[in-house]
This record gives sequence, C-alpha cells and structure tokens, in this order.
Amino acid sequence: MNAISRLVQPRSVAVIGASADGRKTAGRPVAYLRKHGFSGDIYPVNPRVDDIDGLRCYPDIASLPAVPDVGIVLLGAERADLAVRELAERGVAAAIVLASGYSETGEEGARRQARLVEAAGGMRILGPNTIGLVNLTDNIVLSASGALEMDRFPVGSIGVVSQSGGILGALLSRAAPRGIGLSKLISTSNEVDLDLADFVDYLADDDATKVIALYIEAVRNPEKFRAAALKAARAGKPVVAFKIGRSEAGAKAAVSHTGALAGADRMYDALFRQVGVIRAQTFGDLLDIPAALATGRVLRGNRVAILTSTGGAGTLVSDSLGVSGFDTPAPDPDTAARLRALQTGDHAALDRNPIDVTLAGLQPDLLRGAIRALLASPSYDALTIIVGSSSLAMPELMAGAIQDCLPESDKPVIAFVSPHAPSVAALLTQRGVPAFAAAESCTVALAGMLHHARWKAPEPSAPAAPVDVAGLPAGALDEAQAKQLFARFGVPCAGETVVASPAEAEQAARALGGRVVLKILSNEITHKSDVGGVAVGLAPEQIGARLAAMKDEVQARTGIAPRRFLVQEMVAGGTEVIVGMHRDPLGTAILVGMGGIAAELFKDTAMRLLPGDGGGLGREQALEMVRELKSWPLLDGFRGRPKGDVEALVSAIVAFSRMTAQLGDRLIEAEINPLFVLPAGQGVRAADGVAVLGAAA
Repeated sequence: MNAISRLVQPRSVAVIGASADGRKTAGRPVAYLRKHGFSGDIYPVNPRVDDIDGLRCYPDIASLPAVPDVGIVLLGAERADLAVRELAERGVAAAIVLASGYSETGEEGARRQARLVEAAGGMRILGPNTIGLVNLTDNIVLSASGALEMDRFPVGSIGVVSQSGGILGALLSRAAPRGIGLSKLISTSNEVDLDLADFVDYLADDDATKVIALYIEAVRNPEKFRAAALKAARAGKPVVAFKIGRSEAGAKAAVSHTGALAGADRMYDALFRQVGVIRAQTFGDLLDIPAALATGRVLRGNRVAILTSTGGAGTLVSDSLGVSGFDTPAPDPDTAARLRALQTGDHAALDRNPIDVTLAGLQPDLLRGAIRALLASPSYDALTIIVGSSSLAMPELMAGAIQDCLPESDKPVIAFVSPHAPSVAALLTQRGVPAFAAAESCTVALAGMLHHARWKAPEPSAPAAPVDVAGLPAGALDEAQAKQLFARFGVPCAGETVVASPAEAEQAARALGGRVVLKILSNEITHKSDVGGVAVGLAPEQIGARLAAMKDEVQARTGIAPRRFLVQEMVAGGTEVIVGMHRDPLGTAILVGMGGIAAELFKDTAMRLLPGDGGGLGREQALEMVRELKSWPLLDGFRGRPKGDVEALVSAIVAFSRMTAQLGDRLIEAEINPLFVLPAGQGVRAADGVAVLGAAA
C-alpha cells in the first residue's frame, strides 16, 4: 500500500494529544474510532493520562509499541511540528494535522507552515487546518469534527473531497436524511502536501467510489489536477465540482479585450470542460448531480418522459426541462397504445407529455405497466416520475413498483416528490431512484448525466514544425509588427502599408485599389478607435487630408503625436471574430468570440486551455469553440447570409494557438480583433492585432 492508501485505510492509528474526555475536541478521535467500529490498533499519546476508554495511553511517540500507519496530531500550531518530526522519524506513512494558525493567518503562520513541511520530510501530511477524513466504506473516522456525532453514516458510492473542513459536515448532514450514500469524505484545507488532485487520483482507483464530488476554493496545481481528473474520466467515474469565488470584481484590466473577457472563473470553466468535470452551479447541485450519477445509468439523449398523477407538478418539471434545452415529446403511437391499454375511462391524458395517469388508490400494477412502457419506448431517453400526495399513505408500494422496473432498462429514472415528504424521497433514493424536492433539481441532475455521457477527451493536436521567431522585439508591438508575427504562424492578414506622410498614404491607397482604412500606428495607443485613430472607407484622394486631421485629433485627445500610419485594404462582407490568449495560474487559454468594438459588450465567447504538453489546440477543439458561440448562426448561413469560411477560421485559431504555445511565457498578451471571416472559400483576414512580448531568454 502506498502512503495515501495507508492514510485512508490505516491498520493502526496514533492520536497525539488525545484527551480522556470524549466530550472535548481532543477526545473525539479515539471516541469516534471506537464508536464506529475501527478494527485496527489505536495508540493514544498523552503523558498525563494512563489510559483512555480502556486503551493504554503512551507518554510520547517514541514509546509506541509499533509504527502506526497514521498519526492524528491534536496539538496546537506552535507544537504540532515537533510531533510531526517524531512521527516522520518513526516511519509513519502520514500525519493529519488539525490545528489552525498557519498560512491562513498571515506571515507568522506561513513560517509555522514551512516548519511543518520541513519537519515532515518524506512523510505525507493532510492539512493543516483540516478536520481530517472519514472512510465510510470501512468505518474509519480520522477526525475530531462534532459533525460526526451521528450514530450511523449513509454509506454509498460518492466520494467527497473538500478544501473546506466545515463543508464535509454540511454535506454529510444533508446526505444522510436524503438517503444519499457516501464512500469517503476528505478535507484537504491548507494542502501543504496532499491536495485535491492526490485524492481524485486515489478515488479513481477506489472500488467503492463511483462518483467524485469536489468543493474547490482554488486548484493549486493545475497540471496535477488535470491528470487526476482525466484518470477519473478514463475510469468511468464522473467528477462534479462546486467552485466558489466566481465574482469577477477583482479581475485585472488588460491591454487587450481578451483580459476583460476571460477572467479567473472563465478559466475554471475551460479547465473543467476539457477534463470532463461537471460544474455544480449551486451548493445543492453538489449532492443532486452525484446522486443521479451514482446510479450508473446512461442518458443518451435529451428526450424525457414525465409520468404524473398530478398535472401541476408535471408542468413544473416540464417547464424546467424545456428552459434547459430538454425535449418532452408526446408518446409515439405504439407507446400511447400500450398506455391506453393500462387504464380505462377518459380521465387519463395518455397522448401528451406529461403523461397523466390518475393513480386512483395508488395502483402498483398500473404504475409498473406505465413505467415499463415508457422505458421501452424509443421516444424517450429518460423518465421522471412525479410522486404526488397519494403516495404518502403507502410509500413502500410506489417505491417497490418503481424498483421492480429498473432492471429492464439502463435509462435514467428519477423522481420529483411534489409534497414535502423527505422520508419518501429518501426511501426512493435508497431504492435506486434519485428523488428531488424541486423540479429544477431534476433538470440539474439530468443535465449532469447528459454532460457526462457526451463528454469526450480532446484530441491531441498534430505536431507542428517550430516557426522561426528570431529577431522579435520585446515590449508592446505596434499593429503592423503584431500582424507580421501572426502571419509567421500562418494567420492570413489584410494587405497594408506603413506610411509617414499624406503623400505616402495616397500612394499606398492607390496601390491597394478601392477604398481603404487609415489607422494610427503606435505601440503606446492600443484601442485606436477610442481616440479617433481609425477612419474607414477612404478614397485615395481623401486620405491625405484625413491623415493630417487624424494626427491633430489624436494628439489633442492623448498628448501623443502619431508619426506613422497604416493604410489597409478595406475588408467587406465578412463576420467579425476575436481570437485572443489569456494567461492565468491555471494555464494559458485561447479565447474565440464575437469581435469588433462590441466584443466586451456582448461577451459571446468560448475558451479552451492549451494542453499541458506544450502544443496548440486541435482542429476539433477549435471547431467546438466556434459552434459554442451564440453568434455561430451568423457563420452558418443565418437567414440567407452566405456561410462563412469556417474551415479557414479553424485554421487561424489553430495557428494562433500554436504561436501561443511556442512562445510560451514570452508572449504576455496577444489578440486579433477583428478577424474577418469571409464567405466560404474566401478565407479569413486579420484586420487588427495586439501583441506584447517579454525579452527573449
């Protein structure tokens, strides 16, 4: 067994600083281990006590009769490192440090935390500032949390890892009355050593765990997390994460639009999407989604049958599903005929969805027949059953009738318990039918199942030959330099000429032919249109005068007198797109969205993180990004528009991503806005660009 396995499944536990009073925090670990049936050896350590609850108490770690797998350290932050050092010297696999007062408290706490890490040497540490862990599968409680006072835990197949200790108690106390079973609960807290990714990796191999739920404050090691999440995905174990801190109030303004459009929370969205993590939008979702996924049933499409005996509740579920893009079609003729054969009279609505069968007196045979007909129907991918007030008198009958039908199909079957009846919902959940008290929770659960079923790992990008980047200057590039950089990597750019005088501008305009665009060329002024630095649709005979006027206007508004200008071909008939990059502690992302001056206004964007192997995006990922945009119809022939050259757009995105990957940390910011997507077969043109480079290594 490795150190993490010995931590989660120890054969022996030392409790450093144990108290003989089980009511005190320091007395709980021994009390909980005894209460919940830990079968291994327990070694309390306290020099002032001879025994605790019939167990011999040892004066110090050196006196322990054997080397324990785990040491629970209950000492304060000032002395915990001394115990950690002694445990490490004895060869203990892992220590759980419960004390607070470390990096979360400031500089002195950070110094204490550094001493703790140094003291541990090669021994693994969980914490500090943690409530520990609970292995419900094996009845092992390694914690002092008062939230664990319950006599029996709801054992199941959902593993929970949280960076907040208190959240574990909150989830456990919510799961138990709902009949939701958990397998492992682990609090990582300060993560001086073991972190979220370590336990995602562990749970991916844990036979008792089918679904992994995460409460995340920050991912401290993105590449390690990425690898662990992908391992879980390959093992067929969904990961559901609730990430706090979604406010963008602290987002830093950037030179490019991309910095404002990306933001830290969008980066988490991109990371989760690429590794198959399902993001819980509310704290309640962190139980609702795993409860549905733990059934192991497969949602292959978005068509949902709603079986109800109460019209109002059926409409609630139908409305919620419809808002989220699910379809609730009427039964096909064969299914409708099967349903009609079950119930006589004209009081049942069997030709529409919700399918309203009046379960007079709660008739189990009628319910079984309806469920079997809907599960067998080719028209539906899932079934939602409305449990009405008539079930309250005999909940076992309804639960048993539904449970009888489950082996006949692997389609998801969930329940909405319309009256407030927590015991009925818990009974259904325990019988394999996740039950919810809100119609919206049904939708969230099904959406999580559909996300899991449809996700596939991004394809690796094809290797590309490196591009010569010798001679690139450091600092902010002007527009012409930026587009020359993009062109080196294969991004097509609009034709243009750099000029310094009205006469040169007129000559360049005549050479380009037709009407042109005039811009200031400056590495000091990025958003040129904001200061009067752009003019479009100019004829050659107009451009000289317009250049002189532009020079005066820009100087008046900025105090900077532009010396050079750009005369550019005027690209017409295209759709404006923005392509940019954003660097963050989570990694480097490529952003694609609606372009032009409205980019930040509409914020219609899609993002992907570059892979950890140093390559760019693949074509499939680039195409997915484009199709995610709300403005995708504009590229796909909306209302008679010519279809855009999407293949050329995908090529440009891939080229831009490879540039970003090759330049690495040297590329501080880069953006094309707008990139004109011309009609199919005519390509794309970068009409403006921003790039900021650091010095070459």
